[in-house]
This record gives sequence, structure tokens and C-alpha cells, in this order.
Amino acid sequence: MTDTVPEPVASFLEAVTAHDATAFTQTFTANPTVDDWGRVLTGFDEIHAWSDKEFIGSAPTLTVTSVTTDGDSVTVVGDWRSRHANGPSSFSFDLEGGRIATMTIREG
Repeated sequence: MTDTVPEPVASFLEAVTAHDATAFTQTFTANPTVDDWGRVLTGFDEIHAWSDKEFIGSAPTLTVTSVTTDGDSVTVVGDWRSRHANGPSSFSFDLEGGRIATMTIREG
């Protein structure tokens, strides 16, 4: 287990907390994938449309309770609060070249 959140996930979480869509985008690879509870979004057009309503656009906060790092995979578990959804959530990130290639969201 890691006490601190490694990059680029730390920058991603800062962008989400600041509700900064531009900084959020900059943490991803050129063709990212987001799996939001089984709904898979590929590329920035789909991810931005989803995020504008359900993620960054929902004014979220995340209180991190644990961080686990295993090579190029990082899992952050915490208490998610937003206008769209609330509750314990797990965010798993697969990294490529110092950026987020995939993010998978499940119950924490």
C-alpha cells in the first residue's frame, strides 16, 4: 500500500477536486478508456460528454481512504460525493507513458 497518490493519478484527483476539465484531460493518454460501472467510454468525445454530466460537471469531492500501487496500476478507494452519485467508490487506473490509459470505477 502507498501512503501517497503517485503521478499522474495525483494530478487527476486534483483536477477532479478543482472541477478543472482541462487539467483532467491532460492526465490521460491520447485515446483513453473509462469504465464507469460497466459502461465503457472510449476517446475524449465520449469521456467529456459523460464527465460534463456525471463526473467533473457534478461538482465532486473524493475523500481518499486507501491507495494501492502495483507496477503501472493504481487503485484509489474513497468516499465519493457529487450531485450525480454518492458513496464508497474504487477508481482503478492503468498507466502508460506517465499518463492514464484506462480508469475503471466500481463500488469501494
